Amino acid sequence: MSEFQTKQTKTELSTSKKVIILVLVFLGGWLFGAGQMNFKANKSTTQKSLPSNLNYADVERVYDELRSNYDGDLDVNKLMDGLKEGLVAASGDPYTEYMSPDKAKDFSGQLNGTFEGIGAYLGKNDQGNVIVISPVDGFPAEKAGLQPRDVIVAIDGKDSTAYSVDQAVEKIRGPKGTNVKLRVIRNSKEDLSFDIKREQINIPSVESKVINNNIGYIKISRFGDDTSALARKAAEKFKADGVQKVILDLRGNPGGYLDSAVDVSSLWLKDKTVLTERRDGVTIKTYKTRGSAPLLGIPTIVLIDEGSASASEITAGALRDNDAATLIGVKSFGKGSVQQPQNLDNGGILKVTVARWYTPGGKNIDKQGIQPDKKVEISVDDIKAGRDPQLDAAVSQ
Repeated sequence: MSEFQTKQTKTELSTSKKVIILVLVFLGGWLFGAGQMNFKANKSTTQKSLPSNLNYADVERVYDELRSNYDGDLDVNKLMDGLKEGLVAASGDPYTEYMSPDKAKDFSGQLNGTFEGIGAYLGKNDQGNVIVISPVDGFPAEKAGLQPRDVIVAIDGKDSTAYSVDQAVEKIRGPKGTNVKLRVIRNSKEDLSFDIKREQINIPSVESKVINNNIGYIKISRFGDDTSALARKAAEKFKADGVQKVILDLRGNPGGYLDSAVDVSSLWLKDKTVLTERRDGVTIKTYKTRGSAPLLGIPTIVLIDEGSASASEITAGALRDNDAATLIGVKSFGKGSVQQPQNLDNGGILKVTVARWYTPGGKNIDKQGIQPDKKVEISVDDIKAGRDPQLDAAVSQ
C-alpha cells in the first residue's frame, strides 16, 4: 500500500532485466508506476559506514546446517526469497521491501486497478502492524465496515501480526465468490471480526459529473496511468459547462503515479511548484506544473480522509499551499517518503526508500498527515444511513 518518480514513456512495467526507476506511492500495499531512468545516476548513498560487500560465511553455514539436518522438503527459490526478504526487512522501514517474482506479477494487476479480493489497500503503521489504508468505495471491504487504520491481527483464524504487507495481501486475496475472515483492532480498543466475500475488483481511476447544475465533481480513486488524461478531459468539460465551483474528492485514494499527481495539480496551477524531493535535507528535485490550467481561478474544495495517502497528499498539499483550494474532511494518512524500485534478474522487485517529499510550503507530512482547513467527520451512523456530511459541507462551502 507508495509516489512514482517517472519519465513518461510508452514502455510498460515488465519483469525484464531493464532497470525501472520509480518513486512509489501507496496502492494496495503495493506501490506501482512505469517509466525508465538511469539507475546508476542515483547510486549515491548515505550509508558510507557500511562495507561494500557482506560476509556471507555465516549465511552459508546456516544453509549448510539446514540442508544437512532439516526433516522436510526445502525449495531453493523460497530460501533465496526468504534471504532477500529478511535482508531488506532488517532496514526497519516498512516501505523498503523485496517482492518475490510471484508478488511482482501482481504489480500489473494493481497498475490497472483489476484484481480479485475484497477491495482494501493495505500498509503498515509505525509499530509495524499491517493496517487498512483505505477500503475501496462500493466493494466488499467497505460494505463490510472496514475502516482506515484498522489493524489486521488475524486472517482466517491465523495470527497475522508478524506478516509483511505482501503476506497479508497474498492471504486476503483469492478467487471471487470465496470468503476471507479478518479480525481487526480499531482505535487500539475495539476487537472486531469480519467475514467478507471476495469479488472481482475493477477500480475506476476517475469519475466526474456536474451536480446542482454548476458544481463540477471529480473523484480520483487512484493516480493510475489513465488518470492524467481522464482528469484533464473532465476539467475541460467543466470549463466548457461554465461550472462555478469544483469539488475534488481524494478520499480513500491511496496514491499512484507521481506524474499523475503533478498533472492533476497542473489543472489548477500555472508555473507553480507541486513538490520537492529532499535527501539528507538537500533538495534533489523540484516538480513544477506543466500544460494549461483549465481550472485556474475556479473555487475548489478538496475532500480528504485517513485513506488519502501519498500522491493524494501531494495533490492536496500543492493546491492548498498555492492557494488554489480549501481542504475539507479529516487528517490524511501521512506518507512523505519516496521509494525507488529496481527489477531484479529473477523477476522480483526491490524497492528502497531514497528520499522525502515536501509540499510547496516546505512541509514533510510523513507520519503527520495533512490537516484539513475545515474538519468534518463521517460517523458510522452516517455510513449506514448513506449520508455524506463531508460532501454536503463541500457543496455548501
